[in-house]
Amino acid sequence: MKHSIKIVLALFLALGLLTACGTTDNKAEEKTSEKSSESASKPVTVEDALGDDITLEKAPEKIVTLIPSNTEILFELGLGDSVVGVTDFDNYPEEAADIEKIGGMEFNVEKIVGIKPDLVLAHESTAVSAKAGLDQIRDSGIPVYVVRDASSFDKVYTTIENIGKLVGKNEEAEKVVSDMKDGIDSIKEKTASVKEKKSVYVEVSGEPEIYSTGKNTFVDEMLATINADNVMGDQEGWIKVSEEDVLAKNPDVIITTYGEQAVQQVLDRSAWKDVQAVKDKEVHDVNTDLVTRSGPRIVEGVEEIAKAVYPELFNE
Repeated sequence: MKHSIKIVLALFLALGLLTACGTTDNKAEEKTSEKSSESASKPVTVEDALGDDITLEKAPEKIVTLIPSNTEILFELGLGDSVVGVTDFDNYPEEAADIEKIGGMEFNVEKIVGIKPDLVLAHESTAVSAKAGLDQIRDSGIPVYVVRDASSFDKVYTTIENIGKLVGKNEEAEKVVSDMKDGIDSIKEKTASVKEKKSVYVEVSGEPEIYSTGKNTFVDEMLATINADNVMGDQEGWIKVSEEDVLAKNPDVIITTYGEQAVQQVLDRSAWKDVQAVKDKEVHDVNTDLVTRSGPRIVEGVEEIAKAVYPELFNE
């Protein structure tokens, strides 16, 4: 009898402990939920590319973006449903095709104001030329955050983190950045074994005016990341080049970024027939969006370039 009573008491204790644990877990979940909700509703201030402090009283529910990279960042943060206006150039992700178009380089101010967004994400690259339009949007009471024009991986990471903070997606932004860094590290690890670095010429615009990229550009950092030499790395920024420049550099690989037809155009240049890359038919085109947009997909851009330069390392 005593033994039976002990068993019953033990069962009650066990049930009590389980109930207590359940209550504790529920309370913990409630606190986490309350904290998340409280965080999302707190006013947030972030300094933009122009040095202006932009304050949002709560996380925005309707956002218009004025450059494709901003759109890609928002979707990566899980805010695709909040994007209510994009440019004519937005083509990724596929869902962007169904979002209201607000124009191209010259955006439609009236349409943007009519959408009544809680936030407009502009970009430093057009902040001066579009100042009048942006001022009209500000004057209508809509906050405008000018995203910095990032020219390095680190600056892209900072951009994503700043946007994440502004829209109430801090943790998501940190995860996106962490995943990007892991992706870059993985590519670095694969190309670290390269014994003979290849020299690479990147052409971002074809004839009649040929342009390449020098140091302090995404492409230059991408080439350094994959253990390759940028033949134009002794110059700064976007460079107008002559045929003589390329002949003198004699690159091992040529990469174009303006469409598949570009490869044949380069191969057909009679003056380039003795360039090593042309002789070996090592001329490859990569997706321009992946190597120029300062967003989460730059990792894919690095990998595309790596596969073009060192295909043997990425055959698995």
